[in-house]
Amino acid sequence: MIVAKILTDELTSIGIRSLTVQESERIAAHIFERITDLELELAARAFASARRDRD
Repeated sequence: MIVAKILTDELTSIGIRSLTVQESERIAAHIFERITDLELELAARAFASARRDRD
């Protein structure tokens, strides 16, 4: 997973070398889940706001 590799590189650049590949992949997957949840929440807010503006 590309994000896991980027995460590993970033952590290594600040001196953190203790994450395994599996841990990095799990963290990256969790980040994607949180981003998806945030995108859905923002879309729902925009939809609700647009409905209020039309009413």
